[in-house]
Amino acid sequence: MAISKRAAQKFDGEKLKLRKLNLLEVRKQYQIEITNGFATLGKLSDDKDINRTWKNIKENIKTSAKESLSLHKLKQHKLWSDEECSHFLDQRKHAKMQWVQDPSQSNVDNLNTVRREAHRYFRNKKKAYLQAKIEEL
Repeated sequence: MAISKRAAQKFDGEKLKLRKLNLLEVRKQYQIEITNGFATLGKLSDDKDINRTWKNIKENIKTSAKESLSLHKLKQHKLWSDEECSHFLDQRKHAKMQWVQDPSQSNVDNLNTVRREAHRYFRNKKKAYLQAKIEEL
């Protein structure tokens, strides 16, 4: 469920602020923009190319969402991250998948151990990077 929700919030790497839909005025504005967009597309429905029509619908929804919901700011790339970090991330992901497939006590213990090691490594790596930056100044 969480994976599908994340995928639904993204348009070409852009993440929308879906919580804004809880506000009545934002929701109404979004509905009006979508309705207006479909009304415009309805006039173009004589087009025989169905792929082009679907593409127009997708673009209409994306544009309306961007205008009424706005976008989250993307996080900056972690400059201290390296291949060893990727290794720890992969290891943690693998341990989690093992636990999901078989939630035995040994897999729980393994997942917790891998999480602690990864957290410790990331914390130390970030700390060393920040100290190096301070020394540069």
